[in-house]
Amino acid sequence: MSDIIAHTGSAFRLTLRRAGRSLLARIGCDCPLCGARVAGARLCAGCESDIAGSMADPAVPRCPRCALRLRHGHCAACLAGAPPFSRCVAAFDYEPPADILVHMLKSGLRLSMAPVLAGMMARACARQGLVLPAGAVLVPVPAGRASLRRRGMNPAAEIARALAGELDIPLARAVLARRRETPRQATLDRRARRRAAQGLYVCREPLAGRHAVLVDDVMTTGSTVRAAAQALIAGGAQDVTVLVAA
Repeated sequence: MSDIIAHTGSAFRLTLRRAGRSLLARIGCDCPLCGARVAGARLCAGCESDIAGSMADPAVPRCPRCALRLRHGHCAACLAGAPPFSRCVAAFDYEPPADILVHMLKSGLRLSMAPVLAGMMARACARQGLVLPAGAVLVPVPAGRASLRRRGMNPAAEIARALAGELDIPLARAVLARRRETPRQATLDRRARRRAAQGLYVCREPLAGRHAVLVDDVMTTGSTVRAAAQALIAGGAQDVTVLVAA
């Protein structure tokens, strides 16, 4: 009986998400970058093409594993140590003017940017042919207590909540937890970030062979998603795919 109730509740929530997306798609909004009138929480077609175009451009070489733009024909980070995730999909590169979209959410506390970023990430998945297996679950990277106090929300969790509706994948918000607090990453160099992230996360719920889709806002050095993916694998995840806005 409990399984039937759980399945019914999940189906009901999925129906509500689809209805909400359909309604949102009809509401007039302004493009966050140029101010052009658009339907739904999204960029106008011109701005999105300008920002996301390089991610799908075959003339721009990228690491097939971490999506980093390559400068010398190979990814030194992945060659030095293969990451514990099989693939990363990013919606755009973290550079002007696209970076302002992330700043609007993280610094400007504009929660309306979460569905904008989630939509771009979902469309990036479609463009890159990402097919997730049945039973996949979305897992946001947890924020530290200082960040939660400063912002009042976890940007990765807000994006993941919107992305769950875009991809029709259940959100497992509490699967990952932090073991300790760390300094702000913006104050650390690459080596310090890697040291701070080691063993930082723990998987609190067994994933029993499921495919985990790890969600974060920005991947800079990859230290955070590497540590989070390691915790998910240790918790029983069969595979980990990383989805980031930038």
